[in-house]
Amino acid sequence: MSVKREFRGLKGLKKQRRIQVIALAAVALVVATGLVGYAMRDGINFFRSPTQVMEDPPRAGEMFRIGGLVVEGSIQRGQGTEVAFAVTDTNATVQVRYTGILPDLFAEGQGTVALGRMEGDTFVATEVLAKHDEKYMPKEVVDALKKQGVYKDPNARPAS
Repeated sequence: MSVKREFRGLKGLKKQRRIQVIALAAVALVVATGLVGYAMRDGINFFRSPTQVMEDPPRAGEMFRIGGLVVEGSIQRGQGTEVAFAVTDTNATVQVRYTGILPDLFAEGQGTVALGRMEGDTFVATEVLAKHDEKYMPKEVVDALKKQGVYKDPNARPAS
């Protein structure tokens, strides 16, 4: 009879150990998920079109990306590497200020995406990206222009 008692005792220990391992794994998973979320809180930047920025202004200090077409005649160079320009989705326009070297392909009338935050009515960019060839436009900009109903496909053939 003592052999049966020992066997039951070992069986109970295995079951208890299994529950402890499962509980420990669950706690580790929750902690890992929390750490990943904490690490990514500043790394997620949402895209907004100028219309979205004007209709629903971002909260103070919020980093986000804004994109659209650089307004013709809006580029103004300041001292050093300071530059100001306007970005539009043909429905709304947002003034952008940037200090740094602009990409070589940055030009008026072309698509651009900038990363930064709003300061008053001006978007202060920390990074500016430009198209990489004459047909490319950032996906977010294309989507925003399509939503406005003003997107013209550069690859479309003219009707004959």
